[in-house]
Amino acid sequence: MTDRHDRHIEIGLAKHAVSCRVRLLDDRAPLTCAAVWQALPLAGDVYHAKYARNEIYTLLPAFAATEPPLENPTITPIPGDLVYFSFTDTMLGTASYGYGTEASHAGHPAVVDLALFYERNNLLLNADTGFVPGTVWGTVVDGLDRMADACQDLWRAGALGETFTFRRA
Repeated sequence: MTDRHDRHIEIGLAKHAVSCRVRLLDDRAPLTCAAVWQALPLAGDVYHAKYARNEIYTLLPAFAATEPPLENPTITPIPGDLVYFSFTDTMLGTASYGYGTEASHAGHPAVVDLALFYERNNLLLNADTGFVPGTVWGTVVDGLDRMADACQDLWRAGALGETFTFRRA
């Protein structure tokens, strides 16, 4: 049930001109929600997952004064989950990931991965490091069907030139 005090953001894919409304899970991930909220608006190149399956994400320089701890953790996100990950720049810097310098932001100790899971059957397992728990900090409350169609298009046609956006609603 939606409370009048719930905070919402809008996430979108700029080129696809599609967006959806997300309710922040302040009750379950308060520090992560606060960090993201304070940093908005955010945007970056979008990637489609190789390993986790039905996921799109962007990589950003760490933006919180203090990196939030793991809250409301999962390794099995469901459709509509927004998940926050924090990685050291060297964790994503290998050639197998294909990011080049995108995953290494000079002067920042961490790379933040903001992800949307748009379909079922996801498992956060990395062949290099094992299970990769993330913080579920938001849930899509409107527009997931349209966003999922756009995400499938990214999977099939490619994500080059597309931007993943986050802003207050």
